[in-house]
Amino acid sequence: MKRALITGITGQDGSYLAEFLLQQGYEIFGLARQESWYRPNFASHLASKVTILFGDVTEGVDIASAVQDAKPDEIYNLASQSRPGESWSRAAETLQVNGLAAVRLFEAVRHASPGTKIYHASSSEMFGQTTTDVQDELTPFNPVNPYAAAKTYAHQMARIYRDSYKIYIASGILFNHESERRPLHFLTQKVAYGAACAALGIRNSPDRNERGRPIVEDGKLALGNLQVSRDWGYAPDFVRAMWLILQQDQPADFVIGTGKSHTLRDLCEVAYQSVGRDWEKCVFSDPVLVRPLEPGNTVANPSKAKKVLGWVPSVSFEEMVGRMVRAQIHRLQHVQTEAES
Repeated sequence: MKRALITGITGQDGSYLAEFLLQQGYEIFGLARQESWYRPNFASHLASKVTILFGDVTEGVDIASAVQDAKPDEIYNLASQSRPGESWSRAAETLQVNGLAAVRLFEAVRHASPGTKIYHASSSEMFGQTTTDVQDELTPFNPVNPYAAAKTYAHQMARIYRDSYKIYIASGILFNHESERRPLHFLTQKVAYGAACAALGIRNSPDRNERGRPIVEDGKLALGNLQVSRDWGYAPDFVRAMWLILQQDQPADFVIGTGKSHTLRDLCEVAYQSVGRDWEKCVFSDPVLVRPLEPGNTVANPSKAKKVLGWVPSVSFEEMVGRMVRAQIHRLQHVQTEAES
């Protein structure tokens, strides 16, 4: 039986990956902080099926202990400060978690378990203000926020460790991937939440945004730049790609995305249309929410992943958005029922 260690197991990707690997017959270990594991999280339902090793990815001792205790065949490094917008106010912490923690993991494996395969989660945010129509594994990086800069550092260090020490480190350059498990502070989930509120007639939502205001206030959802365009895919498809990347004989980097671009306007239209509402009557652009520097319109060229891994996405943009909206409707109905009882 193969053994896998997952950092970031409590998050969207980590929980889906744990479910996928359990289906493949793996023994799963997760590295998590106690406060993250003991409060409700996306992997809580797997508590009896996985072994949790408590620690912090920013602490080298914790990472080394986890590697020694788990003795993994594969490590999936998914732990991250995952909010590009928030990285402006938490730049030093973002570098620690997204950059230096990866190096500490590479060092732990180099010294204690050099035969272990490492999957490292890189990001399309690294491309930043790109001048190319689509991005592949050879596209230059041009990060425009602290999150992307930290991810670029970790990605380059993964390559350096791979080439210098002959460690198996493979990176997935992941484009945006969403699901019902996205936290509410993510853009796509806010849109799904806004559509759910519109469907249920909720004018002032019970959940609040980063500024302490209702996410939906007076029947309106505030967003940033509606012209921003992204390549959005479905998270369970992406964790399948992570596993496929580590099944290759030689480590390599792979761009993982759908190859299709949608604007934030498109996202709003699909989400609100799924509940029979006109998004333009429910959404407005708030200049306060526009990032200081916005990445360019990134679109994946996943041809290498298709050719080498045999990977193609299975869930369309429209179906993904519909699933997210339905999940938010269900959650809000449950909240309403609890409030009335």
